[in-house]
Amino acid sequence: MMELKLMGKYSVNDVIIHDQSLAKYINLTSALNLHTGGRFSNYFAGKANMNTVERLINKLMRTEKWTGKKYSAYSILKDAFDIVEKRTKQNPIQALINSIENASPREEVTRLRYGGIAVPKAVDVSPSRRLDIALRNIALGATKSSFKNKKPIEVCLAEEIINASKNSADSYAVSKKEEIERIAKSAR
Repeated sequence: MMELKLMGKYSVNDVIIHDQSLAKYINLTSALNLHTGGRFSNYFAGKANMNTVERLINKLMRTEKWTGKKYSAYSILKDAFDIVEKRTKQNPIQALINSIENASPREEVTRLRYGGIAVPKAVDVSPSRRLDIALRNIALGATKSSFKNKKPIEVCLAEEIINASKNSADSYAVSKKEEIERIAKSAR
């Protein structure tokens, strides 16, 4: 039987997820079409059944001129994956998984109210929320770096994925994670 590849090019069989808490929520099922159309929205935690690459496409559609334009976001991600593959000489799906693992915060702050005062308290983050935050920050970092810049969004997204997979401080998602964890450390 022929193996289905993601976006027609990238195999997901050799992708390794190092963070075991995220492994249950990162879904890399291969499909010809990365468009579920809200098929899992009626299920509790149905987003865990959605392909992680499609979730990144959906996060890209939240901002700027790509709002609601799924095919445009798909072609942006496809071009970004080609750039990642050229620059790193590795599977871009593996680079995306590494960047998600490096950009997902383990602790964050919540506010507890005691009487009339709000006290910050550090709490652990659930794996599903960690994945959501990482994907959102990767997409936000790419759109912020391409805003009022000559670089196209594809190059900015590829650089964000590469920098986050290397755990570099140049990545918006990694720096945001470090900031969240620093604030949580001070609220312990």
